[in-house]
Amino acid sequence: MARKIGSRYTAHQILGRGSAGTVWLGEGPEGPVAIKLLREDLASDQELVGRFVQERTALLGLDHPHVVSVRDLVVDGNDLALVMDLVRGTDLRTRLDRDRRMAPEAAVAIAADIADGLAAAHAAGVVHRDVKPENVLLDMQGPLGPGGSHRALLTDFGVAKLIDTPRRTKATKIIGTPDYLAPEIVEGLPPRASVDIYALATVLYELLAGFTPFGGGHPGAVLRRHVTETVVPLPGIPDELWQLLVQCLAKAPASRLRASELGVRLRELLPMLAGMPPLEVDEPDTESAEESDREEQPAGPAPAGERVRRRGAVPLVPGAKPTDSNRDTHTSMRVPAPDELAGGAHGTARAPRPAGAPRPGSARNRAATRRRRVALGAGAVALAAAIGVGAWLTTSDDDGSAPPQDTQNSAPQTP
Repeated sequence: MARKIGSRYTAHQILGRGSAGTVWLGEGPEGPVAIKLLREDLASDQELVGRFVQERTALLGLDHPHVVSVRDLVVDGNDLALVMDLVRGTDLRTRLDRDRRMAPEAAVAIAADIADGLAAAHAAGVVHRDVKPENVLLDMQGPLGPGGSHRALLTDFGVAKLIDTPRRTKATKIIGTPDYLAPEIVEGLPPRASVDIYALATVLYELLAGFTPFGGGHPGAVLRRHVTETVVPLPGIPDELWQLLVQCLAKAPASRLRASELGVRLRELLPMLAGMPPLEVDEPDTESAEESDREEQPAGPAPAGERVRRRGAVPLVPGAKPTDSNRDTHTSMRVPAPDELAGGAHGTARAPRPAGAPRPGSARNRAATRRRRVALGAGAVALAAAIGVGAWLTTSDDDGSAPPQDTQNSAPQTP
């Protein structure tokens, strides 16, 4: 059912839902648009509305081929909306859900597009703060790029910043998506441009491997890994690409590249990646990760609404209801204490498995373990029997009868 958004726009149908609001297919004076309508409780927050208006100039000024442009900001009664360009395509999460991972050339081309978009935003003083596959749109109607990739555009600029007001989140809280949060955010430092580089490198790792480098298990354990764990190498990619990933996933923000540098470096790697197939690695064992996570997560009850799952299905902001949608991947939780972060690097690293190898703890792995144990047990019995027969033969007379035992041989012999 159509509804008016301000005096200039009409929303016709829902394209998607998130913890911050709903995205509609709409119509404006210049044609089709996408309208992100924020939740009613956000629209009734006067402090947030004021912040919304203050950010208008910065958001409207972002004009780049790899950024979904914000055309207008609407404040009308209970409606608080961002009117954006309509991209005919899908988001990167949907692509990953379908294909699991991408060929290196296509993955790097998409990451380079996003790096270029971030460079323009950072030059304008805007930090995205929530770079993840859900916020990358693929233009299916434009020409194909390297490796058959579609042009990538970054969307939802400013949404996390708008909602993260001082009154809604204290210094002891984190807002973001656990898998993509830079270590300095976990430690309670203010987000700067380098957090977007860390998140983009995490997305590129996920495009190549099919999983994020520090994800899996309880969100608290994921946050700890960002601070304490070293990224596990991916087999099969050129060393130049791996070193670039390592640099952009550095724990120290100053060690990471700037977005403009990252875009250039990624495009320089494209020729050597041409024709490479997707990597053959399997996701680390989630069950084992969750088991170790339960041992390491902070004592006390989990925050309300949290459940143990790979991406925390908990609200972007306090007061939002959790859903079962994998797209609601934001979380709001407390910053781990220094002592919790200091002792966390024990058994939580998630190393990729060779393709086809059984997942630890899986039924296939347990069956293989049982077969090995049976084989080892049978071998041990056979070995013991052989040793026993050999000992009997060496202590028997020529006629086969056993000689009288003396006192030093009265105890059973040990092989």
